[in-house]
Amino acid sequence: MNVFKKVSFACLLLVESCLVWSKDYQTTMFGIKSDGITMNTRSIQKAIDFISENGGGRLMFNVGRYLTGSIHMKSNVNIYLSEGAVLVGSTNPYDYDMEMKNWYALILGNKQDSISITGKGIIDGYGRELANNFINQVYSGVIKDPLKLGRVANRPMLLYFRECTNVKIEGVTLKNPAFWTQTYDQCQNLLIDGISVYSRAYWNNDGMDIVDCNGAIIKNCFVNATDDAICLKSHSAESICQNVEIRNNKACSSASGIKFGTASNGGFKNIKVINNTVFDTFRSAITVQAVDGGLVQNVIVDSLRSINTGNPIYLVVGERRAGHRSKMDNVHISNVYAEVPAGKPDVGYEYEGPTEDNPRNISPSGIVGLKDNKITNVSIENVEIIYPGGGNPYYAKVGLNELDSVPEMPKAYPEFSQHKELPAWGFYVRHADGVTFKNVKLTALKKDYRPAIVLDDVNNGTFTTIKVTEPNHGKKEFIHAYKSTNIKK
Repeated sequence: MNVFKKVSFACLLLVESCLVWSKDYQTTMFGIKSDGITMNTRSIQKAIDFISENGGGRLMFNVGRYLTGSIHMKSNVNIYLSEGAVLVGSTNPYDYDMEMKNWYALILGNKQDSISITGKGIIDGYGRELANNFINQVYSGVIKDPLKLGRVANRPMLLYFRECTNVKIEGVTLKNPAFWTQTYDQCQNLLIDGISVYSRAYWNNDGMDIVDCNGAIIKNCFVNATDDAICLKSHSAESICQNVEIRNNKACSSASGIKFGTASNGGFKNIKVINNTVFDTFRSAITVQAVDGGLVQNVIVDSLRSINTGNPIYLVVGERRAGHRSKMDNVHISNVYAEVPAGKPDVGYEYEGPTEDNPRNISPSGIVGLKDNKITNVSIENVEIIYPGGGNPYYAKVGLNELDSVPEMPKAYPEFSQHKELPAWGFYVRHADGVTFKNVKLTALKKDYRPAIVLDDVNNGTFTTIKVTEPNHGKKEFIHAYKSTNIKK
């Protein structure tokens, strides 16, 4: 068993062992009402405080609708939502507290230990109504907010936990937040298991955000979000998101399925993404970004299935913070099957991804470093991707004699579409050192004017057992290398 496996297994055992509840408390004991009308904020908070002060236990929510504003989790407390129990978020902006002078949320936790939310019940944030009420208060001049793109910048999440240890979220359904669904910020020993997330009430609604955590397992979840579904972030240059395993999940999104970033100040280390499915997703199935000065190192992506997704794989290095150089090293991607559609993959969603951001030709998967900051040691193995092909050379063509005209874009918002038209239909690899492709199958369903793979400033590359299928390709080369050295085909 390698070191990373030992760390993940130890974290899981620790979370499971610490969250053992000695006593159950019924909500009726604290006068908490299940009629969906009574505001229960102070009663629920009293229950949480009482249980924590008396050695811990479970606060049992039975069938009913429990209306509340912000509540604060305390150590050794489990909120248990039985099947049929719904914790309902208030639609009044003034019923929400801000934690750390930064984030609003329905359920907050700061520096607590052994906290959990479990059961088969629901947390419903009524986010669309809540977000619109925030906007109305901004227009009235009461709440000060920049209204970026016509949206309130900081709206309540469902869950925000910061610097908590031994956190467990299991079985419940989280739906309709006004903003990101759930954020775990600098937490240790986090387990998210078997939850369902429906986060489509408003714009920018991430499914889950794991921020600078050490030791996290996300498994057996279903996530449907308007923004990134499962997202790792690093907000602090002094921290790093590390020892994380994302396993056996299904996700769809109007942005990316599984994403590292965009915030990547400290970076990501020792991350495993195993046996996940991404479908009907506008952007990338898996995107790994190092654009804010952080380190990305030791990433394993294995057994990924991507169906009707705009882009399968995108690795990128940028420099959005002047003088802060990121680094990406040792990324291994294997056993991937992907189908890229000719049309928009999230068409029909109420909140679709922005079409204006996309090039007109289908983009390839990408491994894109910077001229003075190469991505190092990437392997792509046992990967099959089916593209629609049919690239039109009259759409802002960048030909093989014009590769130097593809912009560097170190400060751009990092997405696979950032470079617009690219000169490959399968993989575009630029500014990389130590790249291995083994047993890679690329299929274009229609003839494309571009080669399947373009290498631009790639050193020490090995490309073996590459199979390319494209109708009427003639004598076109499938792998084009430019300004590249020590390439073995």
